[in-house]
Amino acid sequence: MKIPFKPIGIEDKDIITSFTMPSNYKNCDYSFTNICSWRFLYDSEFAIVDNNLLIRFWIENKTRVAYMTPIGQGDLAQAIKLLESDSLEQGHPLCILGVTPDAKEELEKAIPGGFFYIPERDYFDYIYLREDLATLKGKKYQAKRNHINNFNKKYAYKYIPITSELVPECLKLEYKWYKSNRKDNDEEDLNDERRSIIYSLHHYDKLGLIGGAICVDRQIVAFTFGAPINHNTFGVHVEKANVDYEGAYAVINKEFASHLPEKYIYLNREEDLGISGLRQAKLSYNPFILLEKSAAIKKPIKQY
Repeated sequence: MKIPFKPIGIEDKDIITSFTMPSNYKNCDYSFTNICSWRFLYDSEFAIVDNNLLIRFWIENKTRVAYMTPIGQGDLAQAIKLLESDSLEQGHPLCILGVTPDAKEELEKAIPGGFFYIPERDYFDYIYLREDLATLKGKKYQAKRNHINNFNKKYAYKYIPITSELVPECLKLEYKWYKSNRKDNDEEDLNDERRSIIYSLHHYDKLGLIGGAICVDRQIVAFTFGAPINHNTFGVHVEKANVDYEGAYAVINKEFASHLPEKYIYLNREEDLGISGLRQAKLSYNPFILLEKSAAIKKPIKQY
C-alpha cells in the first residue's frame, strides 16, 4: 500500500490535533504550530491510515526522509511496516526522530528489538511544572525573583494578552531582537526562526495561539506565545525581549505561566539546540523533566 501523504496546511489543524491532543506524548515536535510554521524547512506531510496519524518530513537539506512516531489507536506494527516501505522507496532505512522514552516503549512493544536508538542531547526538551514557573517558590528560584524585583523597582509594567491587533507591535520587537542578535555564523538559523515566527503571528487566530506581552510606557518590551501540545502540556514556542530592559525575560516567563489555564500541568520550553547560553538559561529554571529524544533507525529484518 502506498501511503497517501499530503502537504500539511493550516486547514489540517483539526484533524491532526484530534490525534495529538488526546496523546500522552509531550515532545514539542507534536505541536501543530511547530509542524505548520516550520513546514517550509522540512516539507512536512501527513496521512491518516487505519486510525493512525503518520507524519514524514525531509532533513539534511531535504535529501533524506524521516518520520515521527505514529499516533493513534491503530496497529502500530503495521504502521511501522508502511513507513519502512515508504522510506526504502526513498532510498533510506526507516528513521524516526524525536523518539521519547514512552514512544520507545511503544515501538519495542510493536516490534521488539527492531530499532537502533541514538540519543540526541541537543534536541532534548525542557519540561517544567507550570506552577513552578508561575510561583517561583523556594531557594532554587531566588535569583529569578531578584531579577523580577529589580524590574519592578525600575518599571511600572502591564501584562497584556496578545491579540491579532498586537501582532504588528510584536513583529517590531522581534525585528529589533533579530538585528541585535544576528551574527554571520548563525544568520541562516535566525532567518529560519524569523520565518517561522512571522508565519505564526500572521496566522495567530487560525493556529489557536496563546500569548502575552509586557508593556512599559505603552511599548512592548517582551512577548511570548505558544500552543497546546496535548491535553496537559503547553508548548512555549517563542520568547523575545528587549535586553535594554534587564529582567524582562524573567518577568514575561513568570507572567505567562501565571496566566495560562491550570489544565496545563506541564510547560514544554523546547530544546537548546546545543547552544551553551540557551542550555544554561533553560537549566537555570530547574526542569521537572529533561525529555530524552532519540533517533530510531530500523534494523534490517535479519538483525532482530
